[in-house]
Amino acid sequence: MSASLEERPMPAVAAKPTEHSSSTTSEERRTAGKQLRNTVPRDAHGGWHPRLRREDPLRILRAADATRQPELIPLRYGRMLQSPFTFYRGSAAVMAANLAQTPATGIRVQACGDAHLLNFGGFATPERRPIFDVNDLDETLPAPCEWDVKRLAASFVLAARSNGLSDANGRDAAIACARSYRRTMREFSGMDVLETWYARLDEQAYLAMLPESQRAVASKRIAKATARGSHELVFPKLTEQAGERLRIRDTPPTIFHQEDAESGSYLDMVADVLAKYRATLAEDRRVLLDRYRLVDVAVKVVGIGSVGTLCMVALMMSVAGHPFFLQIKEANASVLEAYAGKSVYEHHSERVVQGQRLMQPASDLFLGWATGPQGRHFYMRQLRDVKLSPLVETYDAEMLSIYASACGWVFARAHAKAGDPWMISGYLGSKGDFDTAIGRFALAYADQAEHDHAALGAAARAGVIDFTLDR
Repeated sequence: MSASLEERPMPAVAAKPTEHSSSTTSEERRTAGKQLRNTVPRDAHGGWHPRLRREDPLRILRAADATRQPELIPLRYGRMLQSPFTFYRGSAAVMAANLAQTPATGIRVQACGDAHLLNFGGFATPERRPIFDVNDLDETLPAPCEWDVKRLAASFVLAARSNGLSDANGRDAAIACARSYRRTMREFSGMDVLETWYARLDEQAYLAMLPESQRAVASKRIAKATARGSHELVFPKLTEQAGERLRIRDTPPTIFHQEDAESGSYLDMVADVLAKYRATLAEDRRVLLDRYRLVDVAVKVVGIGSVGTLCMVALMMSVAGHPFFLQIKEANASVLEAYAGKSVYEHHSERVVQGQRLMQPASDLFLGWATGPQGRHFYMRQLRDVKLSPLVETYDAEMLSIYASACGWVFARAHAKAGDPWMISGYLGSKGDFDTAIGRFALAYADQAEHDHAALGAAARAGVIDFTLDR
C-alpha cells in the first residue's frame, strides 16, 4: 500500500460537504474526480486490514453508554447479541472508527452515518405519496462519500448470511448496491441540478424494479398502508382507556411511562418542549400543530443503535377527536464527528433535521427540533406515516440484490443532491472497478463484524457487560 493510502484520520474541524464554485464547469469537476484515482485508486477500497492499533470495539461501545439511559443499556446489548447482523446495526460508532482507517477520496457529501439496509423503507411525502428512501438519519454528517457505500454494502453480506444465503450471494448484493450507486450518480451528473432535487424513487419506480412475481404482493402492502391514516391504524394497539382519560398502554420493556410521567407537572414540561419545537416549524405547520392537544407521553424504545437514548411518543388529539402520534427522539453527537469533524450545527437535533432535509427528497411534515430539560437535544416527527419496512428476512438472493440496487439508487440521489455528482461520477467512472472493490470490502468487513460480535458475546459470558433479551 502506498504512503498516500496509509491511515488518514479526518481533521477535527467543522464538517462540510465538498465545496465547489458555480463558475466551475461540470466537465472540470469530472476531470478533478478522475485525477483522484492517481492518489486513491478505486481498487484500494476493496481491502479491510485492521491495524494493530485498531481501537477496541467494546471500549467504543462502552464509551457511548455515558449518554444513554442506564436502565436501557442491558436491553441494547441484549439486542446486539442476537446475531452478527444485529450487532452491526448497533455498532455504527465502531465502524466509523474503522472507516477512518481506510483510503479516503476526500469527496464529502451529506452522509447518513449509519447506512445499513434496514434504515431504508417506504414512507409518505407531505402530499401523501409513498416513496422509498433512507429513513433513519440520527448520525448524519458531512463525510467521505464512500463511507456510506461501504457500510451499506457490508450490511448486505451480513443479511445474506442471516438468511442462510451464500457469501457469493451476499457479495453479489453488495456489488449490485455499488453498481447502482455508480450508474445512478453518472445519470445525475448529466442532469440539471433542479432535476436532481426533484428526483425520487416513487411507488411506480420501485415496483418496476421488482420481479413480476413480487409486484402484486408489494402493491397490496402499499395500498393497505395508504388506505387509512397510519395513526388510526396504530391507535388501538398503543392506547387504552384509564377511567375517563385516554393513555398510552404500557408494554415494558419497549413502551412504558417514566416516573411521574402522568402528573400535570410532567405533561407541562413536555408541553413546554413542544412549544419550543413549534418555533422551528414553518408557519403553516404551526397552524396545523395548534389544532392538536397533548394527552399523554411515554418512552418508546426503538431499533438497536438508538436504544438507551431517550425516545418518546406523545399522544395528541385533534379538535375533531382524531389521534396523532408525535415521536420525540433524543440526538447526541454523530458517531462520525471524531473522524469527519464537528457539525456546523451546535444543536445535535438541528443537525439531524437539516441533514434529513438535505438527503431526503421529501421529509416529514412535522420535522423539527427543540432543547429539553438538562439541555438535552430532541427532534420531532410523526411516529409513522404510511411506514413500510422491508421484509429483508424473507428475501432470496435475487430479491436481496434488487433491494440493494434500490438502496444504491437512493444514496446516489441523496449524495448528488447536496454533494458533487460530477466529481464523484468522474472518480467512479463507467466501468465496474469500484463495484468489485466494494464487494471485496463487504465480505472482509462482514467477517470483522462477526469477530466483534463474538467478542461482545465473550464479554457478556464473563460478566463484563450486562444484557437483557427482549421477552
